[in-house]
Amino acid sequence: MKIKTYLVTVLLAAVSIVGAQNKTASTRQQWLGYMDKIARPVLSNLANDALKQNMPLVLSPHVDNKEVRSKVAYLEAFARTLSGIAPWLQQEEGDAAEIKLRNEYRQWSVKALQHATDPSAKDYMQWNGGQPLVDASFLALALVRCPWLWEHADTATQHHIQTAFLQTRNTIPVYSNWLLFTAMIETFFCQYHLPYDKVRIDFAVKEFSNHWYTGDGLFADGNNFHVDNYNSYVIQPYLQTILSVINAKDSTYKTFAPKLDKINKRYAVIQERMINADGSFPVTGRSICYRGGAFQHLANMALQHALPADLPPAQIRCALTAVMKKTIDAPNTFNEKGWLNIGLYGSQPGLAEGYINTGSVYLCTAIFLPLGLSPLDDFWTKPDVPWTAVKIWSGQDVPADHALEW
Repeated sequence: MKIKTYLVTVLLAAVSIVGAQNKTASTRQQWLGYMDKIARPVLSNLANDALKQNMPLVLSPHVDNKEVRSKVAYLEAFARTLSGIAPWLQQEEGDAAEIKLRNEYRQWSVKALQHATDPSAKDYMQWNGGQPLVDASFLALALVRCPWLWEHADTATQHHIQTAFLQTRNTIPVYSNWLLFTAMIETFFCQYHLPYDKVRIDFAVKEFSNHWYTGDGLFADGNNFHVDNYNSYVIQPYLQTILSVINAKDSTYKTFAPKLDKINKRYAVIQERMINADGSFPVTGRSICYRGGAFQHLANMALQHALPADLPPAQIRCALTAVMKKTIDAPNTFNEKGWLNIGLYGSQPGLAEGYINTGSVYLCTAIFLPLGLSPLDDFWTKPDVPWTAVKIWSGQDVPADHALEW
């Protein structure tokens, strides 16, 4: 009788484990479905040299420079989409369906790089000017995150990419997070053993490390602090990436790296607590139409296995999944042809600043960064864990939050 009871217990445990694995596997499939729905129109059309022909060009009703925004929108859509899915393109694992999907996207991405940077292509993009500097940096970030793309670009395309990036040196960045855009492009050159400008990197890093850290895990965006999501959209993911590449080469920022890690961990805690029980989050500051891109930092920390100990990866998986459902499943998130509308919860063009257009909103793909983790990683395989807002607003007792003190 004891043996029978033991066998039943073991069987039930096995069934429970398989059930949990199937559930988490289905969550990854859900993420892939969301990613594919958003990224497919951009990359499939650019791969066919038809992005300018087929992408709807919707500008903010408050557009600040119609001519410039109209030209650069296509680079925005491409670079931001690729930067978000780049870690997944670098990954090799997955079931047969995922590998097939990845191979399709890899082929599109290589073709897209060719058409975006070849002056003879119909989809050749704008590389001179302020906004092109911004989005050239997102493309540089994508190539840093996915060496496979650079390695599989032909010699001509590699040359065209370098030429495009070099054009951005003609643009003086705004004295703000824009310093990191020039730094990221130079970081790309550094990673691939090409001549790079150390001063452009050093100036950006030192402004943030020496002057713009405000405390409790947050940086000011230049001389002034703003209550917005730019610590996540740009500042902390860029700093983490830049330091990772440069320190691997010559340890220039080895003394700043441990401090940045503490700052990053604290901001990850703040970001996780911003996600409400229903997947919504505070609508504060500019660029809110980037939707789930507001959590690029939290997603990147999961990707880098750099989350603080009190934030289990499965908890972040559940929180980010809730954000996706809230923002992507909202009515009118997509137009009739599958392109993203401007908004946070559906179509809300009134939320758009003057620089927002169709291409801008594809920064939402940054939430997909953890797809670059193996399907066998704890992020995907561990059972669901409620995030902080769910715990608190269901009456659970949780530890108090504490500021980061030095």
